[in-house]
Amino acid sequence: MKFYVCIKMVPDVNAPLQIKDGQLIQDADRMILNAYDASAVEEALVLKEKHGGEVEVVCIGSAKASETIRKALAMGADKATHIQTTGDEQYDSGSYARILAKFFEDKEYDVLSLGKQSQDTDSGLTGSMVAELLELPYATNAVGLEAEEGKLIVKRQGDSGQEMIELPTPCAVTCSNDMNEPRIPNLKGIMASKRKPVEQIELSALGLSDDELTPNTSVKGYEEKPGREPGKKFEGEPDEIAREVAQLLDTEANVL
Repeated sequence: MKFYVCIKMVPDVNAPLQIKDGQLIQDADRMILNAYDASAVEEALVLKEKHGGEVEVVCIGSAKASETIRKALAMGADKATHIQTTGDEQYDSGSYARILAKFFEDKEYDVLSLGKQSQDTDSGLTGSMVAELLELPYATNAVGLEAEEGKLIVKRQGDSGQEMIELPTPCAVTCSNDMNEPRIPNLKGIMASKRKPVEQIELSALGLSDDELTPNTSVKGYEEKPGREPGKKFEGEPDEIAREVAQLLDTEANVL
């Protein structure tokens, strides 16, 4: 089986950050592999080990993204493609989806997987857009995958429980970070990653127009999360408290 896994370099959510004059200030040196993408890589590796095949990761980003790519290769991916950007672009989910769709339009594969969202924006839109542009059968929020001849069995977390979906291949799937525990690369994997092939492609080589790359959404600014008003503390007999709470829920909260 041929697996393509799309990965992204994102800020470390544990790194300090601050908001100043509507701008988000982060530590540029604390960039990591998106956790949801790490789970997608891990699941592809598990299926490869079980059924055979090849796992290739694809990353859009600046030169610094090479560190993220090497992390996926050290986990066990066979090779990688780096679609290079300057790092100054302000792309949104639609921009990334059009780039990926253009890259994959002439590729052959069984499964195209992505993290269900990225830690920086949490939009969770790119996977569905890529599947739509490529006209692929698609499942979201996968918590388990199994491969059979010509199809992928997806266990996904739905709103009211888990669902089992059968997709014909080729197909696309987005993966939850609840799917597995991504392996930590060992020394052997780290050393091997330095010898694995990484194809570098300039974004301009894909032939996308300025209109296709122009984002449809933009961030106007950042604000601190507003504080919450203190809660109310009730004292007295349980029956009295219950009546008072019920009255407040009715007259103030309007939930009754």
